[in-house]
Order: sequence, then C-alpha cells, then structure tokens
Amino acid sequence: MRSSSVISRRVAAAAVSVVLASGAAACGPEDAGAKGGTSGKTADAPQKGGTLTVLNSEAQTDFDPARLYTSGGGNVPSLVFRTLTTRNREAGAAGTRVVPDLATDTGRPNKDATEWTYTLKEGLKFEDGTPITSADIKYGIERSFAAELSGGAPYLRDWLVGGDTYQGPYKAASDGKRGKGLASIVTPDARTIVFKLKKPEGEFPFLATQTQFAPVPKAKDAGAKYEEHPVSSGPYKVVENDNDGEHLVLERNEHWDPKTDEERKAYPDKIDVKSGLDAAVINQRLATSSGADAAALTTDTNLGPAELAQIGSDKELAARVGTGHFGFTNYIAFNTKVKPFDNPKVRQAISYAVNRTSVVNAAGGSALAEPATTFLPEQKAFGFTPYDHFPAGKTGDPEKAKALLKEAGYPNGLTVTLLHSTAQNRTTSPEIATAVQEALGKAGITVKLDGQEPNSFNEKRWSVKDAPGFFLSRWGADWPAGGPFLAPIFDGRQIVTNGSNYNHAQLNDPAVNKEIDEINKLTDHEAAAARWGALDKKIGEQALDVPLFHPVYKQLVGKDIKNVVISDWTGVLDISQIAVK
Repeated sequence: MRSSSVISRRVAAAAVSVVLASGAAACGPEDAGAKGGTSGKTADAPQKGGTLTVLNSEAQTDFDPARLYTSGGGNVPSLVFRTLTTRNREAGAAGTRVVPDLATDTGRPNKDATEWTYTLKEGLKFEDGTPITSADIKYGIERSFAAELSGGAPYLRDWLVGGDTYQGPYKAASDGKRGKGLASIVTPDARTIVFKLKKPEGEFPFLATQTQFAPVPKAKDAGAKYEEHPVSSGPYKVVENDNDGEHLVLERNEHWDPKTDEERKAYPDKIDVKSGLDAAVINQRLATSSGADAAALTTDTNLGPAELAQIGSDKELAARVGTGHFGFTNYIAFNTKVKPFDNPKVRQAISYAVNRTSVVNAAGGSALAEPATTFLPEQKAFGFTPYDHFPAGKTGDPEKAKALLKEAGYPNGLTVTLLHSTAQNRTTSPEIATAVQEALGKAGITVKLDGQEPNSFNEKRWSVKDAPGFFLSRWGADWPAGGPFLAPIFDGRQIVTNGSNYNHAQLNDPAVNKEIDEINKLTDHEAAAARWGALDKKIGEQALDVPLFHPVYKQLVGKDIKNVVISDWTGVLDISQIAVK
C-alpha cells in the first residue's frame, strides 16, 4: 500500500475503539477460561424470536457499505451487508478462516494470483425481492471509489488495475462519459465476477470480506444519502436510523434465504442498537440486566481493572464475562533516522531494560494484557513464531542493558525523550510510558516523558519529517494474516513522506521487500503464515521495535444472552450467532 493506504492504516492503527465499533474485536462468556468459547448456558438450545438490544459507546456512523471500514464484514454491518466472502462464524482459531458468503467459494486465482474469479450462489435476493447479480457487486465496489463515500478500506485502489486513478461512478471520466466503470472488474454474466490485479495478492479472499464487496443496486443508489436506507442483502434490514447511527433498528429481511447463508443464524426478530452511552453506564446496565437489558450486549465497551475486580466476587456476573483475543500488538517504536536510535546497541539495550511485568500491570493486569516478545500476535493464522532475541525475563535485565550501552559509547548512560498519548487508553497512555520510564531508569537511561493529546500524538508518530526517535505505538490487523500486519510496518516501499507513515523505523531492506512480494504470491494461507512468521523472526533481530503486550478484551453480556461465539478473527462475540430466548 502506498499513499492511498493512509486511511487504511490510520483506521487499523486506531485499534480498540475503531475495531470494536466496526465489529473486529470483542468478547463473550468464557468457557473454563478457554480462548474464544461459547456461552455457559449451552443447556438451553437457542431459539428464534425476541429483541436483541445493543448498548454501545460509539454510534454506528456512515452505515453505507462503501464507507464502512470493517474486518470480516463487521459485526452489526454484517447483519445487513453480505459480501463475496466472510469470516468463519466459529469460536477460537477456527474463526480465523475466510469462507464463502455470497460466492460459492473463496475465489479462484489464476496461476500468479493476479486474477481472482468468483461465482455467486443461486437464489440470492435483495430485501425488495430482486435478484442479486455480479453487476450489483461491481457497482458497489465502484461507488466506494467516490470521494463523497470515502472511509472504507482503500486496498482496491492499490490492488486493482486502474484503481489508483478511478474516481467512482458519479464523476465524468477523462473521455467525458459519466459513470464509466472499472475495466479491471469484469462481469461476463449475472453470476460471475472477475478481478484483475496489478500484482499477486494471495490474501484477496480476506479483502473480499470487507463491506465494499456488498452488492448495491444502481437504481436504488442515493449517493451520500444511501446510508439512510441501504438495501439489505443480509438477514436484517434497516427500518430506523436516527442521528447518523446513534439509534439503529433492524428487523427481519423476509427475502433472505438461510439456505444460501451458512454463517448467520439470525435468531432475534429485531435488533435495537443504542449508542452514545457512557461506558460505565453500559456495564452497569448489563450487570443489572433489568427489563430489556437482560437481552442486551455491547460490541464496543470493555471492562476495566476496577470493574473486573468487583465482578470477580460475583459468580453469576463472572459467568457472563467473556475473554476475546484480536490480532493486535502494543510496542515501543524507534525512528532509526534519529540519534541515538540509529545505533543498534542502544535499541538492544532498551529491549533488555524493559520490564514487561510492570507494563502489563500498567495496561490493566494479566487479565487484560499478555506480555509480547514478537511483533506478530500469538495466533497461528498470523504465522506466530516464538522468539525472544533479547531475553530479559519477566522484569527486565538492567545489567545487560548497561553493558550494551557501554559498547554503544554511553558508559555513563544517556537521556532520551519518549513520546506518548495523554488519552487514558492503557495502550499508548501515561501509565505505559511511566512503566517504561521506571524500567529504563534502572539501566541508566533517563527517560523524559512527552505527553501529547491524541491528535498531536498521532500526527507526530505518523510523520516521516517530524517523528521523534522514541515513542509508543500500536498496530492491529485488517484480517488475521501476516500481510496486513508486517507489510505496512516493514516494507520500505510503504514509507509515506507526504502522509501518514507506519513504517516508523523507515526500514527499506531489499531482502525484506522481496520476501513480502514472494509471500503475497501464495494462495495457500497456511504456507504463507509460516513465511510471515519466519520474516517476523528475522526482522526482530534488528531491534527495530520493542513488543510490549497483546491486549485481552473483557466484556459483559445480559443474563438472557445465549449462543455466544467468539473467534480469534474478531475477539468479540459474533452478533450474528446470538439468541435472546
């Protein structure tokens, strides 16, 4: 991804708040402490009927498939928008697989994965009963290129032939013809769609889970107003959308045929999404579970340390708390163009000095964070390969750090400044920065803290020109694979000089770039994962960052919520599987 990937990476890096709101992270009731898991009330078989209430902090804004940035189709969005492929709706690691949705399979690549062909299932219909065709999917993708509908995943701008210059169907092309389509999306018949790419992309089936691949009937397209009543291809349709997604009401789409949809259970008759609520209020309402709140859940509000401590003494409440894991890493970033961080010995010294126990405690404790020594998350789908190139134990090794500083030419230690955010997010916040400061102090490294409000913090860490040499950062994947995790951070061709840059170290290693290209050719995702893991381990030797921890998500559900499924793709309960009676 080049400069057009700025929006993509800004959203991915925004992490928990954005990810949870779009349905790409969360949790559900634990099953004996297992990762993922299902509801502890499995004795009661889920039944159809009732109303599911969703209590959220963030509004479900821009409810248009072109403008949504989701992983696996999102959570609430996936109830309305079906896509060519989707995430496997199973708990744990099984949920990281991409599976067919509107298509009959996950796509058929040509020999070098520069062309992908899909065939639509038979019997697919919109909410008005009209057939869904390949032309509807092509049009849905094309409208996502319009400036008026920006916000969605921009990969197709980089991947599709002609995508970098296409401006959508609303604007006249260079030949003066309005509404000219993308020649790189071909629809030879009503059930076939072919994508022609600039370069091999073995992970294209993962991209096809994004809502930009949802069908949109051209005759019903209202441009920027389409979000007020998007035409459903899923089990529910929008009957009310107040204040740009602050209150969203969904009811059954009578033309959705479950025979064409193996993934969504669609148990409730109605789904009532209420947003703009304070996190403490949401958790209190779920805990009390009175009235409609008994059949309520949240897709964007986690429990904090204090709340978990209170819940721990209540067995009934504890049984309704779930644990979720999403591909995400919090880390210390180095800008190797800034002294003294251009010196590998200094970076190694800091790697040894970090006390991950104190960092985890600052992040909320072991219930909410797991120590990390690898950049890739600890999930097979990403290609996780265990390594610890700078083993410092649980609490750091200040003596080893001092020795390396001496070798680097700093026998008396040194003073550095650490940029962090003032947001109370327990990821890039003052608590984490202070834990790093205290640990490095024991190794003779004096750390001055530079706390910036979130916007200023992000502008600095994403800038090639103004980025400091030492700062806190974080990264979340757009889908469970190594590509969207390692490439934006370590591919030298993705260094952005006139926008948001996520290659903080400004690494531009031809060998690394070549290996990324080679892995992108692979359509065997397990084989690709192994290569991503090996690449992560190799890059890790350079101490270009210090992995700190992977977050753990804890959420509470109402007492009448049943059939909770939590996958390692999203980390949150899958709303499409929920039953309320």
